[in-house]
Order: sequence, then structure tokens, then C-alpha cells
Amino acid sequence: MSKINKLMLTGVTSMALIFAGCASSSQPAQTPSEGGSSSAASEPVTIDWWGWAPGYKEAAEAFNSSHDNIKLNFEQITSGSQGGYDKMMTAVDAGNAPCLGQVGSETFVNFLAQGKLEPITQYVKDDVKSQFPDAAWKTVSLNNEIYGIPVDSGTMGLFYRADLLKKYNIDVPTTWEEFKAAGEKLHKADPKKYLVNLPTDAYNYSGYAWQAGASWFSTEGDTWVVSMADDANKKVADYWQGLVDAGIASTFPSWDAALNSAWADGTVLTEVGAVWTAGILESEAKDSSGKWAVAPMPTWEGSDAVGNVGGSPNAVLKGCKNPEQAVEAAAWLSTNEAGLTPMIKEGALYPASTTGQELSIMKEGREFFGGQKIYEVFSAESAKVNPNWQWGPLMTTTSAALGDGLGKVSTKEGTVYDALKSAQEATIKEMNTQGYSVK
Repeated sequence: MSKINKLMLTGVTSMALIFAGCASSSQPAQTPSEGGSSSAASEPVTIDWWGWAPGYKEAAEAFNSSHDNIKLNFEQITSGSQGGYDKMMTAVDAGNAPCLGQVGSETFVNFLAQGKLEPITQYVKDDVKSQFPDAAWKTVSLNNEIYGIPVDSGTMGLFYRADLLKKYNIDVPTTWEEFKAAGEKLHKADPKKYLVNLPTDAYNYSGYAWQAGASWFSTEGDTWVVSMADDANKKVADYWQGLVDAGIASTFPSWDAALNSAWADGTVLTEVGAVWTAGILESEAKDSSGKWAVAPMPTWEGSDAVGNVGGSPNAVLKGCKNPEQAVEAAAWLSTNEAGLTPMIKEGALYPASTTGQELSIMKEGREFFGGQKIYEVFSAESAKVNPNWQWGPLMTTTSAALGDGLGKVSTKEGTVYDALKSAQEATIKEMNTQGYSVK
């Protein structure tokens, strides 16, 4: 357990990561018949694919209608942070995992550290590589090995009820100082309305820390450094706690039906979230269609940095018996117009591929947002995403602990900063248990 394997992860920050030796030693060496390689199949090959993003099912249907040699069998599962990742990892251990799984960039390191992914470099051809920027490949690569095909990115922006901000004579805030002032003005005018909802989902909350230049994980030599409760993180936590205490932020659970209703009926006027939030609003707040608009994410004074939430590659899970066909299918889904269109239309995904970003649908207005061409906003903002962010090796543990802590804010059993401290403690404890060198 104490033996350490030091691996260079070509990730968001291109820095060295240290994985516990026990994380991968439990995985048996694979032979070609177990999924390490495959040759072209003479009969149609069925590739199981697990995911949860809107539009994935329709994308699979589009693939199947245009391919005879490979068939995608898509299964809708619970989102990763709500149990989907645990389901995938358990399936890998049991030897019955799908070939393809939607694994968010925030948890990709976790899957690698646990030895749950299959290297696919030999199957990723140059014509596929050329359709993605280097930054996209960095999120799915380790030691010059590729483990998945990028799908989308999660640049953040400000989604707001244009009709209600106008009603209350509130300008669209461009800074977090202006955002708080706008909330105070709204609360004074109508104490039953809230400018925003506290993000109780750990990954959603991470985008605010990311933007502010705070760090959760880094490395020093062979040691992981966990810094979720340092001064930079406290600044962000105290800001959000201040919004809650002032009655500016509501405390509905993230992605809950109550929050969806609050968006739809105008109880909550904004959501600062990733580009794919557009798809959630369109699906869950239909009654407010045409009343929303999108603007850049509010910024901290002296910086134009933007946060990022999500972005979900299709990873090839350990044990896939047909990795070549899995890669062929995943590459098509991420670059072909017929595959990308339902993902963009239904899920508001922002394609990682340059070919996807140039599709005509990306230049169209969206009815829910009053015909606004929302992708123009995110295209401009994507270049401002802070590149200096590092995910940890046990994000399923980290996210669960942080989510539990954030959920206690509404009942006053804890503060936002308390949630960060407890998440740090839980993360360090589990990393020590699994043999990581950590402080």
C-alpha cells in the first residue's frame, strides 16, 4: 500500500500527479482476448455505452442508422455525481462494464488512478486527432496514452431572467460586487425572490473556486497537496455564505425539482453555470421560455478569468473487448454533424471538436433565450477559462463529502466554509487509507 507510482498526467495543468500503487495493482494484466486489443470484426459489433447527457440517446440512434458494422447500445444512467460513476467502477470490477462511459473531466483522473480505463492511443487516427485542439486531448491523456474521446467543454456564463431584471430595474451584473448589489436591490424590492441559488453540487461549486484562482489539489514532488480550505477558497466560500445570510441566495438542492420550479416561476432569477445549463433550463423550466438570456460570468475585480464546470469525454472502460470499434463510434459522435446535432439541440453541449464548433446549429438562436445566439457568448468566454486548475485522484470521495457539507447550509448546521473543511478532511483521510502521499 505504501508503494508510490509517479505518473505524468498531461492534464489541465500538465503537472505531475501521484497515484497510489494499490490503485492499479488490483487490476489484472489483460490479454487481447480480455479487451486489450481487437481486430476488425467480421460481424456487426455491439458497443454498450452508458451516459446521462440529453441528446445522447438520439445521437446513438443517428449512429446506428448510418453504420452496419457497429451498433451502439445506449443506456441512460444516473449522472456521475449522483451515482453513475460508482455504477461504472463497480461494473469494471465485476467484468461487465460497457465499452464506452460518459466520464466527466473532473473525474477522469479518479478513473485513471483506480485503473478503470483502457488505453486507446493505437486506435486514434491522425484524422481524428486533428479535429480537436491540444487542450482537449490533454484532458484524456496520461503518459502519452489516450484513454477517451473528448465530447464537450463546460465554460461558465450567467443565465438570467431578462424580463424580471428589467421589471426590477436591475442591470445585468458584470462583476461579483455588482452581483451582490443586484441581489440586495432585488431582496429589498421583494424578499420572496432570490437572485441566485447556492450551488450544493460539488462540481458546480468548483467552477467558482476555479474562476477565482483558488486551488483544491496540487503536487510537491511525490506528494499530493490538498488545499480546499486555504485563504483563497475561504474568500469564495465567505462570498457565497454572505449571499445566503443576506437572503440573496436560495438554498434549494442543486438539480432538484424545487429549483426547477423556482427558475420557471421567477422565484430564482439567475443561474451562473456551465454552457450545458442551457439544456437543463430548457427542459426543466419550459414555462419560462423566451424570458431568459445569457451574459458572461461575473468576474472578480482585476481579473477576467472564467470558471469551467464539466465537459464529459467518452472514456473506454477497462475490459472493453472491442476498443477499436468503441473509438470509431466515439470519434463519430464527437465530430459528425448527425451525432453532434441532437447533443447540441437537446443538451446545449459546446463541442470540444473544432469541426463541431463550426456547425451551422452553433450559429443559430435558441427560442428559450428569446432567439439569442448563446454560443457566441461562450465562444468568446472559453478563452478566458483559468488553465491552472488541478483535479484530485479521488474526486468521488471529495465530491460526496463537499455535497453533504453544502447541503447543511440551508439548515444552518454548517457554513460553506465548513463544507470545504470537512471535504478536505474526508479526502485526506481516504487518500491516506489508499496509500497516497498527501498533506
